[in-house]
Amino acid sequence: MKMTHIQKLFTIAGFIFAVGAMQTNAFAQQKNDPKFNKMMQDSFRADGIAGLDRIKQDETQKFCSDPVFSEGKQGAATREKIQKINMATIQQPSDGKYIGDWKSGERIAQSGRGATWIDKADTAVGGGCYNCHQINPKEVSYGNIGPSLTGYGKLRGYSQEIVTYTWNRINNSKAYNACSNMPRFGHFKLLTEKQMQDVMALLLDPESPVNN
Repeated sequence: MKMTHIQKLFTIAGFIFAVGAMQTNAFAQQKNDPKFNKMMQDSFRADGIAGLDRIKQDETQKFCSDPVFSEGKQGAATREKIQKINMATIQQPSDGKYIGDWKSGERIAQSGRGATWIDKADTAVGGGCYNCHQINPKEVSYGNIGPSLTGYGKLRGYSQEIVTYTWNRINNSKAYNACSNMPRFGHFKLLTEKQMQDVMALLLDPESPVNN
């Protein structure tokens, strides 16, 4: 006997529901399974400045690691709440200055080193910005996970609104997108205030090669 169009739709809908339920149960089991948690602990070791605290997720990371929970109406409401929480953590420059030295900012953007187990606690951490963005149009190697930042200030202008938005994005990108792939440079103190000011200059100083 051939299935009717309606029967096919119900069958497909039932399959999708079953898969979703299986995924939800899998995530729940994964979170509460002592064997899984032990495997995670045993798979990493503390060495130098890299401690096991790095595998402990905050609420933002937990939310974004669960594709089932982060979707739908409940996920959208939680996403908005998480963004507000992250926005509240952002501190503006202590000296009131947003723009530093673009030449230093270029070096920071080029550098991807620091914060590894072989580094010292006082080793300067780089931004690794070219891993994800095109910035200086003269660069021939760059990533494309993030949008091109070439002509950043020239295209957007230099208003205080743009300056503050850019600072906030560098400091804690999850204030605008809860599951952004961009590191929270200020939130986790990956970059110092001075370093962030210099990266700001790379993007917003009219004399920077980014804007010429």
